Amino acid sequence: MMERSTDWLLAIAGGALLALMINYNSLLAKHTTPVFASWVAHGLGAGAALVLVGLYSRVFRSTSQETKPQPVGAPLWFYLGGIPGTFTVILAAITVNGGLSLSGTIALMLVGQVLFGIASDYFGLFRTPKRRIVAADFFVALSVLTGSALIIFGRA
Repeated sequence: MMERSTDWLLAIAGGALLALMINYNSLLAKHTTPVFASWVAHGLGAGAALVLVGLYSRVFRSTSQETKPQPVGAPLWFYLGGIPGTFTVILAAITVNGGLSLSGTIALMLVGQVLFGIASDYFGLFRTPKRRIVAADFFVALSVLTGSALIIFGRA
């Protein structure tokens, strides 16, 4: 049960950090360009990932060669995940500085994530198990879309 609580807390923290990242990237894009803001965001992310991998390898380094797991090769297309992330940062920086604002941008990003998640489940994309689309999936998508519309159009 504790693991589930940790998952929820990590997801909430990730969402908060995403909102902060989009806000700061849009501020940087406002003073430079969206592409430069994307380069900065991904450069900082790569540097942070490198530091975390280095710390992890020092803390959990195995002294025995026998217990060390053998590296498993990943298909090359696994490394293409940064491309959508790059476009996310660029497009978010453009839309936040446009008419949508931060909350509208994040709300529509949630709509896209829910719809793509439903499609991924249905078609079994990215090695996920196939799952039928049920009525609850449409209710979730409609709820997120309705909330997004309220956020975007409900401003006074």
